Amino acid sequence: MSDNERHLIKKYANRKLYDTRTSRYITLEGISELLRQGAEIQVVDRETGRDITSVTLSQIVTTEERRSDFETIVGRSERGQQLLGYVRDALNVPAVLVGQEVERRRGELETIVDAAIERSLSRLAIPSRREVERLNRRVDELEGKLKRLGGVPNGKSVRRSKAAAAASKN
Repeated sequence: MSDNERHLIKKYANRKLYDTRTSRYITLEGISELLRQGAEIQVVDRETGRDITSVTLSQIVTTEERRSDFETIVGRSERGQQLLGYVRDALNVPAVLVGQEVERRRGELETIVDAAIERSLSRLAIPSRREVERLNRRVDELEGKLKRLGGVPNGKSVRRSKAAAAASKN
C-alpha cells in the first residue's frame, strides 16, 4: 500500500464505520492497520458531515492501550510510532483555534436564539412596556378630558386594577 493512500471513512448512526475507498465496513482495528501501513484517513459523520477523525483516532489509541501487547504492537514498530505520531498531531490542535471556534459558534447560537425570541414575541402580539406606558398616559389624558366635560361619574377612575378586572370576569 502506498504511503499517500487516502481513505474516507463514514460513521453511521449505528456506529458502523464504512470505508468508501474499498466499499466495505471496517473496524477500529482495521483503521489502525491502515494507519500502520501508512494510509491517510479521514472519518466523517455520515449524517452531519462533521470531521470526527480525532475522536476515532483517540478511540483507536484507547483500544490499543487496553491490549496487553500494546507495547509490542505499537511501541516498538516504526509503523506503530507513525500511528502514535499521527494521532498526536491530529489531537494537538492549538487552544487558540478551539477558543475561536467556540466563540464563533456561541455568537451564531446567540443570533439564532435572539431571532427565535423575536419571532415568538411578534407572533404573540404582546405589547412592550413602552407601549403599555404610552397607553396608560393616553388613558390618563382621556380621563382628564372626561372629568372636565363632566363625563366621569363620581370622579371614579376609568382604569381598573388587575384584581378588579379579574373579579369582574368571574
